[in-house]
Amino acid sequence: MPRFTDKTVVITGASRGIGAAIARRFAAEGASVLLAANEPSVAEAATRIAAEGGRTASFVADVTDPAQVAALYDEAERQFGKVDISIQNAGVITIARIEDMTEAEWDKVLAVNTKGVFLCCQEAIRRIRKHGRGGRLINTASGQARQGFVFTPHYAASKFGVVGVTQSLAKEVAKEGITVNAFCPGIIDTDMWAYNDAAWGKLLGDYKPGELMAEWVRGIPMGRAGSGEDVAGLVAFLASDDAAYITGQTINVDGGLIMS
Repeated sequence: MPRFTDKTVVITGASRGIGAAIARRFAAEGASVLLAANEPSVAEAATRIAAEGGRTASFVADVTDPAQVAALYDEAERQFGKVDISIQNAGVITIARIEDMTEAEWDKVLAVNTKGVFLCCQEAIRRIRKHGRGGRLINTASGQARQGFVFTPHYAASKFGVVGVTQSLAKEVAKEGITVNAFCPGIIDTDMWAYNDAAWGKLLGDYKPGELMAEWVRGIPMGRAGSGEDVAGLVAFLASDDAAYITGQTINVDGGLIMS
């Protein structure tokens, strides 16, 4: 029997990349999945999963806006009756030398990556408490929640913040049967990493497209970049009954790139 047949899952940042892969995994395991993103293409991602037999819906929302976040979880309850699992995956990055980085860049990255996680967790907890059967919150951090990197102090700060939010909330809601965990993706073959390759490559040297990422991948003990499916497997485990005694943890999924 699929593990999540009676569960409703909300996933932000689900129009592509890691979020879409997570949505596919939960749908394949029987969950009702609400895919959310700040772009209309999230509807296409939901439709593709539905065409394969998944039970899905989609919603366009800005995770930095409390009213839109509340509306997102209202939609999950309207479509599927309840919320059991919430995956806070929406995220953005910019890359710039410190003298060129703008306050607007700093504010946007912190707003989406950290405030957005907080707002979605806050709303998810309210909804999970309604049915009193516990639930799962899973937050997307980053390898940069373990160690910062050049030209992205705002991104590193935002992801260290995700770990702090995760640990704090885990302590607050543990006795209610709600677990709160995070994961740190490494180099994952997604659109974001295509941008990273180009932007970091420009600032770090005269790299052609794909060269810098290939150089970094050679430093991964497993010798390859990760896929969205690699991440989705961990997230599904953390959402399952098998992980009922795991909370407040942040787990790397990076092929051994960072061992801590």
